[in-house]
Amino acid sequence: MKAGLVTGQRTFELVEVPEPAARPGTALVEVALCGICGTDLHGFLSADPYHPAICGHEWVGTVVDVGDGVTNVRSGERVVAAVAPSCGQCPACRAGQAPWCSTALLTAIGRDPLAPPHGGFAPRISVGASRLVAVVGDLTDPQAAMIEPTTVAVHAVRRTPTVLGSTVAIQGCGPIGLLTLQCAREAGAGRVVAIEPNPHRRDLAVALGADVAVSPAEAADALGAGADIVYECAGVPATIQSAVDLVRRGGTVNLVGLASGRASISPEAWLIKEVTVVASLAYLYEEFPIAMALVSSGRIRLEPLHDTTVGLTEMAGAIERLADDPSSATKVLVDPLR
Repeated sequence: MKAGLVTGQRTFELVEVPEPAARPGTALVEVALCGICGTDLHGFLSADPYHPAICGHEWVGTVVDVGDGVTNVRSGERVVAAVAPSCGQCPACRAGQAPWCSTALLTAIGRDPLAPPHGGFAPRISVGASRLVAVVGDLTDPQAAMIEPTTVAVHAVRRTPTVLGSTVAIQGCGPIGLLTLQCAREAGAGRVVAIEPNPHRRDLAVALGADVAVSPAEAADALGAGADIVYECAGVPATIQSAVDLVRRGGTVNLVGLASGRASISPEAWLIKEVTVVASLAYLYEEFPIAMALVSSGRIRLEPLHDTTVGLTEMAGAIERLADDPSSATKVLVDPLR
């Protein structure tokens, strides 16, 4: 069986891998669609090794077999891949810090004992069944394939102390920024300012609920005295300091985007503003049903984000185009059976 993997810097290949099978504690899933994530692009551009288990982690599929001991999913059920629930046994769980469960974290980064040798850019995948969440029946496959990034946004907004009535700035309107924008609006944001250099994405931000969308050069004027909350979704080192520059004194900056490399900051500005900085990594198992309910009810719209669907043989070109110009598409889905 062929699986798409990042095998080196700017190298994406279809690699022959063993046909997966259901083992004790795992389920075998036929993948319907898998999204290309910004993390995949970071892995493609980086000289550091990219762990194969997370190369393609935004997927939806149908369970075709289950291993011994699996009771939470059954054959024929549509599922998405999440993280495992908190284990209740690790030091964090025993200290009452279940959201930071180390066992769940290992499943998020593909380091758990049941981690597969490839991700969802493949026709089939065998994963730890505890990670799987049943899809709400009325979600389409394209919607379900975008539940994982939606849950990233859900987690980010839930990590922020107060949203209701706040002036919120979304810095960077890629998929995560556009989803965080919608989640913040759903959580009661009073005014939403989207900050994005690409005109098409600014238009998309307004269509999805932003009160105004501006270029980075216009952001300070648009926010006046500053935002109550800035969600940093660009994932660029330079925008970490600009997020602090744009927040009001006593406001909150939530780091959502993954910025590779080191960032230069102005500690004096952080200190004078008494800014609260929150980091949001991935999600919790229980946030997947929340994300699906928001999409199923129409409160979060995913269809405007989906640009195109490609097959496995088209992936190398698609990932290279996205890496060189992230604004060339918002969300590209992969059909590994095509």
